[in-house]
Amino acid sequence: MEQSNRGDWPAPNDRQTRRTDWKGDDYQARFDSLASTGVDMHGEATFVRGFHPSSVLDAGCGTGRVAIELARHGIDVVGVDVEPSMLGVAEGVAPHLAWVEADLTAFDLQRQFDAVILAGNVPLFTPAGTQSKMIECCARHVAPGGILVLGFSLGRGYGLDELDSNATAAGLELVDRFATWDAEPFDPARSNYAVSVFRPRSE
Repeated sequence: MEQSNRGDWPAPNDRQTRRTDWKGDDYQARFDSLASTGVDMHGEATFVRGFHPSSVLDAGCGTGRVAIELARHGIDVVGVDVEPSMLGVAEGVAPHLAWVEADLTAFDLQRQFDAVILAGNVPLFTPAGTQSKMIECCARHVAPGGILVLGFSLGRGYGLDELDSNATAAGLELVDRFATWDAEPFDPARSNYAVSVFRPRSE
């Protein structure tokens, strides 16, 4: 039997802290269906690759869509997610990659990365009131000169003012913001999605 490459970080056991319980196979099937129609499923990975990172932490990696694409381009990737069924799918597709089951509001991988990405509305699925802890934990994993990138829909309970405040408290500064992963300009009055890029604040 092939040995699992999943990290041994203690998994959370209080499912009441989660917004929802995901089913990895169903989640992946939605993306597979979109991909079969020719939709580009790798916008987030392409965006991050534009910063030329050698290592990436995919925080809230789900079934590994972004992490697997980044690894395909030779990038050292670690995926972290709280849902075991999602990680099970990711591990089945890419057992050679490092998958860690952990709560994004309380984890420490004891290393830093050139880029930390939170794609797919991760802040919106984090229990209300704990996003600041999530940003803090993720910020600790950003290497000096690295980036933290988040993309999520607006008007759904967690906004940019709160994000920027949380990022500032975590020692980050905003360096760019876009309306899409294709880097379309962000318009505060019209955009319903935001991709925000932060770097560790210079002292």
